[in-house]
Amino acid sequence: MGLKSTLSRPLAAYIAHQYRQWQQDPIGTQQRVLRELLTHGARTRFGHDHDLAGARTAQDLAARVPVRDYEGLAPYFNQVKAGEPDVLWPGKPLYLAKTSGTTSGAKYIPITSASIPNHINGARDALLHYVHATGKSRFLDGKLIFLSGSPELETVGGIHTGRLSGIANHHVPPYLRRNQLPSYQTNSIEDWETKLDRIVEETLPQPMTLISGIPPWVQMYFDRIVQRAGRPVGEVFPQFDLFVYGGVNFEPYRKKLFDTIGRPVDSIELFPASEGFLAFQDEPGNPGLLLLLNAGIFFEFVPAERFFEPNPPRLTLADVALDQQYAVVLNSNAGLWGYSLGDTVRFTQKYPFRVVVTGRIKHFLSAFGEHVIGEEVEQTLRGAMQQHPEVEVVEFTVAPRVSDDPAVPSRHEWLIEFARPPHDAAAFAASLDAGLRQRNVYYDDLLRGNILAPLLLTPLPVGAFQRYMKSLGKLGGQNKVPRLSNDRKLAEGITGLSEIA
Repeated sequence: MGLKSTLSRPLAAYIAHQYRQWQQDPIGTQQRVLRELLTHGARTRFGHDHDLAGARTAQDLAARVPVRDYEGLAPYFNQVKAGEPDVLWPGKPLYLAKTSGTTSGAKYIPITSASIPNHINGARDALLHYVHATGKSRFLDGKLIFLSGSPELETVGGIHTGRLSGIANHHVPPYLRRNQLPSYQTNSIEDWETKLDRIVEETLPQPMTLISGIPPWVQMYFDRIVQRAGRPVGEVFPQFDLFVYGGVNFEPYRKKLFDTIGRPVDSIELFPASEGFLAFQDEPGNPGLLLLLNAGIFFEFVPAERFFEPNPPRLTLADVALDQQYAVVLNSNAGLWGYSLGDTVRFTQKYPFRVVVTGRIKHFLSAFGEHVIGEEVEQTLRGAMQQHPEVEVVEFTVAPRVSDDPAVPSRHEWLIEFARPPHDAAAFAASLDAGLRQRNVYYDDLLRGNILAPLLLTPLPVGAFQRYMKSLGKLGGQNKVPRLSNDRKLAEGITGLSEIA
């Protein structure tokens, strides 16, 4: 056992003990975080505009600060980008995390000197909790890789700006820097496919022990490894012990990823975002992710079904219920106030509070009044794959298909890129329909009433989603394909490119 793996064990025990301290009083921990945020926020332009100096409680905050997304807070973010101090948080941010927006183009999320430890320590503590829970630390002695965006930074308003993963790359502790792959030069390549080939070249001869990234892009990396080496990833990297992932639901990718590895490998799920590192899987085998309540973020939760009301209820941890869908609202030491993250979660446990990420509040399918959410289609696909074990899925999305013929009902269209297609496509489609009807009573009612016809399954050629994401300039990195949409834009974009190909 090497020095790093040996020393990690007492550190892991210490960190786990520190976490247990605040977990004993999670409500009180969040109240202390809120008081500290309000004290600093009162000294800002936003705080003056919203009378944060007069706020003491979560109810005070909710009365003064409405829930807003990036576009709603854009006037303040634009002032920060222009280099003005004391706008959302005292002083200027250390960084701006640049991320893709939907309606506003690129988004620029502040990262302050107070909030940067949240991003860095969250990932570190996830690994240390794994070490403490399992006693496994050998992976720290080998080579580690995170498939991420470029670490090259630009300057906006006098503030260093880049992808969050690139910013985090500058804060890798020195004791792990020697273990890190790929090289800085390779990681700085902007074109994803060129970069991926270089990563394969650099990692093939190395003793890889930890591989991390968003599942669809890790799958691309694994496929290139298998193509080059002619063997499963687990044979190419016999010391590969730990897979760390986040950003999307892992279940649709699990079977193909582990088939490509060729043997069991431990895994850890993270819940990172440019706005903050929110949670991680602290117990192996427990799908619930531990919310980080002592890391400069005060959480609020809006019942998902009421999110689009003019004044929806905003719940604190003391008010949430298990197995309900909530939209996440953040107030943080990055200067985010009443900020709608866009993600939805479901609580699986209280004391400690653990969640699973269930989708995006804007990514639902309700073209016909069914309000299908991401978790429902992902669970439906997983169930159908269990009934048809030959099936492997690369990627998928679901869109409405509105009929022009009044005599022919409309339907859902499932566009799926298969690594291994079903033996019987009609039976697989029937399994999907049955699974979604079981999970969504509104969808079931629409089919019973012949308002909707059974779904249409559209198999896509290999590489369809990669070509589509590349056409948008979103291949690789932190980019994700929406699971659901209420229009045909994504569906027609993918099928149009597939027909050309």
